[in-house]
Amino acid sequence: MRILIAEDDQVLADGLLRSLRGSGAVVDHVASGTEVDAALMTNNEFDLLILDLGLPKMHGLEVLKRLRGRGQALPVLILTAADGIDERVKGLDLGADDYMAKPFSLQELEARVRALTRRGMGATSSAIRHGPLVYDQAGRVATIDGKLVELSARELGLLEVLLQRAGRLVSKEQLVERLCEWGEEVSNNAIEVYIHRLRKKIERGPIRIATVRGLGYCLEKITV
Repeated sequence: MRILIAEDDQVLADGLLRSLRGSGAVVDHVASGTEVDAALMTNNEFDLLILDLGLPKMHGLEVLKRLRGRGQALPVLILTAADGIDERVKGLDLGADDYMAKPFSLQELEARVRALTRRGMGATSSAIRHGPLVYDQAGRVATIDGKLVELSARELGLLEVLLQRAGRLVSKEQLVERLCEWGEEVSNNAIEVYIHRLRKKIERGPIRIATVRGLGYCLEKITV
């Protein structure tokens, strides 16, 4: 999953970045309301926004109002001060999906992040099934016929994107957007290498990653 954190407290932001990256997410960070608003207008590949309300330059509620005004259904988890009840209510009324009052447990935040991203993908379970392949998004574990498939963090991220869009074309550019944080350089050639490695590990039975030359890749849909 790819997450955008909008938080001006650098200590808290650093803690969130370490925690969420440690759980396997691709995470970007901005520290002002204008920055998060600009990021959301130019990038549609985020799975979740973690939004502090007390941002400089543009209040978090205004960011949320603009987001929903553009028709973007991105799940939003609000972070707010413990006494900010009115702001929590306003945030939920403007279309936020959940909130957490500071201070909070990182373990609980990670659980809420998993729940919101599943909901955003229309899933009720953390597991995605594709024929004999099962990918547990919460545990970041893949199995085929019940046997564990050893995958690197990058391969897991790639598999997750392809599974979420099974039967649809995913371009190399989209994969770079989904798998890479801001400032991280990953070439199209590197994507080809990751695809090659993933194929060797998962292409069994009906599981196949098709290459559409010059366009991208597609995890072929399995018809029952």
